[in-house]
This record gives sequence, C-alpha cells and structure tokens, in this order.
Amino acid sequence: MAKAQAAGWGSRVGLILAMAGNAVGLGNFLRFPVQAVENGGGAFIIPYLVCFLLMGIPLLFVEWSVGRFGGRSGHHSTPFIMDAMDRRKLWKYIGVFGIFTNIAVAAYYCYLESWTLSYVYHTVVDTFSGQTQGQVAGHFNSYVSLSSAEPIIFWVICLLLNTWILSRGLSGGVEKVAKIGMPLLIIFGAFLAYKAITIQGGQQGALFDGVKGLDFLWTPKFDTIWEPKVWLAAAGQIFFTLSIGMGSIQCYASYVRSKDDVALNAMSAGWMNGFVEVVLGSSIIIPIAVGYFGIDGMKELLSEGGGLGLGFKTLPYLFEQWGGVLGVVAGVAWFGLLFFAGVTSSLAMGTPVMGFLKDEFGWKEKNAAWMFGGIVFLLGLPTVLFFNNGVFDEYDYWAGTVSLVIFAFIEIILFAWIFGMDRGWKEITMGADIKVPIIFKYIIKYVTPLLLGWVLYNSLPGIWDTISHKGSKEKIAFYENKEAIEKKIGEQQKKLDSFVDFNPDYLTEKYSDEKIESNRDLSVITYFTVKKQRALLKLMKDESFRKESIAAEEKTKLFKNLSRALLLGLWLIIAYFVYVAYKKRIKEGRLTV
Repeated sequence: MAKAQAAGWGSRVGLILAMAGNAVGLGNFLRFPVQAVENGGGAFIIPYLVCFLLMGIPLLFVEWSVGRFGGRSGHHSTPFIMDAMDRRKLWKYIGVFGIFTNIAVAAYYCYLESWTLSYVYHTVVDTFSGQTQGQVAGHFNSYVSLSSAEPIIFWVICLLLNTWILSRGLSGGVEKVAKIGMPLLIIFGAFLAYKAITIQGGQQGALFDGVKGLDFLWTPKFDTIWEPKVWLAAAGQIFFTLSIGMGSIQCYASYVRSKDDVALNAMSAGWMNGFVEVVLGSSIIIPIAVGYFGIDGMKELLSEGGGLGLGFKTLPYLFEQWGGVLGVVAGVAWFGLLFFAGVTSSLAMGTPVMGFLKDEFGWKEKNAAWMFGGIVFLLGLPTVLFFNNGVFDEYDYWAGTVSLVIFAFIEIILFAWIFGMDRGWKEITMGADIKVPIIFKYIIKYVTPLLLGWVLYNSLPGIWDTISHKGSKEKIAFYENKEAIEKKIGEQQKKLDSFVDFNPDYLTEKYSDEKIESNRDLSVITYFTVKKQRALLKLMKDESFRKESIAAEEKTKLFKNLSRALLLGLWLIIAYFVYVAYKKRIKEGRLTV
C-alpha cells in the first residue's frame, strides 16, 4: 500500500498492526491455552493449524478482498458492502450482523477490558501484597459483585478512552494505538514467557520447573486427535482468535486503495496473530500454573474458572511470590498485555458502526464515535450490573460465538457461489504482493464452506441446550436432589483427605468464610476445594440456602431471557436503520431498485 486514501490508513505497517491488534485479543492468552490443555495438548495444534489453513486464511482472504471491493464504491460497513456484491434485498440485512456483532460484543468486552485497567492500578499500588490466595480471589469476586463503585468507574474510563481514540480517526487514533500497543504487547508477553519457562522448582514457592508446563502442553495425546469435539474446538478457536465473521476486517480493509495488496496483508495479520497465540499465549499461564501447582493442580484450577479465573484470581497472588519489584513488574506486564490486547480489538468494533453512520447519514467522525460509545454504554450496563446473573455470558455466547459462525458461513456462500469464485479470485489476487497458491481458489469455493457448515451443524445441539437453559435446569435438579449432593460431597471429601494441608475443622463453624479466605496455611488448590465443599455442606444442611440457590438460578434464567430479547431488539433496530438508509439511497439517486 503506497499511500492510504483520505481519512484512511497512514501506513501499511499501521494497517497490518491494527488488523493484527483486531485479531489479537484476550482469548489469545486466556482461552487458547485452556483449549489446548482440554483437547489433547500438543495434538490440538494439528487440527488448529489445519483449520487455520482451510478456514482461517481463506476467510481472511475473503474478508479483506470483500472490504476493499466495498470501499471502492464508498461502502465501509457490511450491509452495503454485501449489497454491492449482489443486489437482492436479502444481503443488506444479512450484513446487519456485521454491525450488530460489533456493538453487542463491545458491550461486554469493554467491561472485561476495564478489569485489566483496574488490576494494573491495584498492582501498582500494591493491593495484593501480603494477601493470601483466598483474599486475591475474594477481591475479584467482590469486584464483579459491585461491592464498590470502582468497577463502574473503571468501565466508564475504559469506554471514554475507546471513544476518544475512535474520534481521532483511523490514522490519528486507531493506527497510533496499534503502533504503540502491539509492540508493547509482544515485549510484555516475551518477558512473561521467559519468566514462566525459567521458573525453578523449590524457588519462590514453586513446586516444579515451569518448563514442565510446556512439556505437558505440547506432548501430543494422539488418541484424542480424531474426536469431533477436538476439531470443533479448534475451528471455534480460529473464529475467536482471528475476529472473522464480525465485520470489522471488512471495514478496516475498505479504507485501503482500490488496487492495494490485500493478500499479503491478510497473511501477515493472520500469522502475526498465530505467533502471539501459539508461541506467547501458550507460554505464560500454563508454565506458571504447572510450576506452582503441578499438572493435576492446574487442571483443578482450570476446571474451577478456566483461563479467566486463573488470570484474575490466581496470577496476581503468584506474581507476589516473585518478590516486591519483580512481582509488580510482572503484574503490570500481564494486565498491561491484556489491556492492549483488549483495546486494539474493541477499537476495531467501533469502526463498522462509525462507517455506517458516516456513509449513510453523513455523520462526522467525532459524532459517530460518541454515538457508538453511548450505545455501548447503554447496552453494556446490564453486563456490569447483572454480571453474576449470566448477562455477560449470554452476550458472549450469542454475539461473540453464534453470530460469528452464522455470518461467516453465509458470507463465504455469497463470495464463492453468488458473487462468483472467478470474480472473487480476481479480487483476492489484484495488486497482491505475493503469489497466492491457486489451491486456495478451490479451498474457498468447496472446502471452507463445507468446514463452516460442519461447524454450524455440530453447534446446533449446544445452541439448543443454551436456548432451553439446560445448564440451569441441571443445577436446579442438583440442588433439589439430596442424594446427588451427598454423592458430590463424598467425592470432594476424598480429594480433601489426600491434601496434607487439609484440616477437618475447615469444614466446621469454627472457621468463617472470612477466616478461610485469610488462612495462610491453605495451599491454593486446597483453598478452592474447601470453599466448594463448604458450599455443598451448606446446601445439604440448610434448607433455606438451598431454596435461595434455586431462586437465584431461576433469576439467572430470567435475566438470560431478557438478554436475548435485548440482543434481538438490537438486531431489529439496526435492520430498521439499514432499511431507512436503503430508502434514502434510492431517494438520493445513489442506488437503483
């Protein structure tokens, strides 16, 4: 790209870094390692790379070329980009997903992003110094339970920061953040990865060498490689990690010049994301967790709260074991890394919305940015206020998972079979700075749609389970079944009896929850297991607590249903404004019926 068009990108490096920043998100560091551990360790990388080559790279080629094609006609959001590819009315409404997904994901993603800012602050002021694992975990639980105004303050700060950067435009805002944020992210990640894999057993509280975590992670378990769930997990990770199916890539690409390269740009952004995820993402959390807890302990922690729980509830405590200055540096590096990963992604979510408002209604950049910020504030407020009622998770599932697969599947059908693969291939290769292997022409036309269709089909049972509240129903059934509770108590007790630091008194009234939380004699694994057992015993003995737990789960079901209604309403509102924009274009003579 010799020179970006007006109001577009200032440099090719800035564009690639921004695209990579769009893809590199919190999932690279919190989700990928967990997926690898749960799906065969080193064997997971095989289906991951296959899905990357057969689905990820092809979709990157498609979305980059589609974006540039739309930008040639002055379209910077998916409704009218897709309309330009085929003038049947259906496509502009399919393109609604490219605006809906970005708003809905930003609504909860910015809240998650704000956690990282808060934790940077608490690391710098040494909040976690001298705290037990229980107290560090309790800090997170209190935070998301809104025990103070702090979460809302940091969330608003994060929203204002995102909005202000977006108001500065692509080259003046988004690109500058990418040029600063991405290098810092890699520096922070490299520092933490080095520290993680050089952990020595017997030093600074570690039980094992950190490198054992890498050995575990990358030792292939080939007996799992042919399991459909492993391939489904790999395909799902590709969606999460590359931000495909969202509409933000198309928007970014719509601002390149009409004959500028998209092939090499797409490959560069994709492989940079892959490097960050596979090399850095897998070299931080798992080696640290294995170094301090062993393989079984790490699995136990991941079963409790996944990468998110480990990243926010446990790592701050472990960093403190590294000593005062180094602990603070590690904490700032970890949460700073997560912040830059988050902000470069959330900025990408604002650009399609702004592009739509500017193109269709003549809004100025600053006004469009502040409108996006206002919408995200209103839609995101329920995820903050009712986080513990499942609203956050519901947004993430429908907007951050299901919508991506649906949109990407329809998009590839439009590109390869309706727009036409010959025209599509010409778009991909036009001005390309690399020779794109001809095999990708046939992969895009046949293999990628089949793979996406397979992912969508295999997702249907999970979608139905979510719609029908299967998880909540199972929890309620468990709460109502004393025999099931008693059986679970027995299983947990066997675990506890094997822990050398377990004292039976921890399960009695001699110890309050606060006393357990501040107990320095408890290891991390024992602490979490004791907490779980105390809750089970309370369920068994306290009828009122059991009723409260059932009522809380019923309340969660209600809030999830309301969340779905809110998301559906958002989609319909956007569709209405697309209809208004369509009529406006006809009236102004910018579009023929």
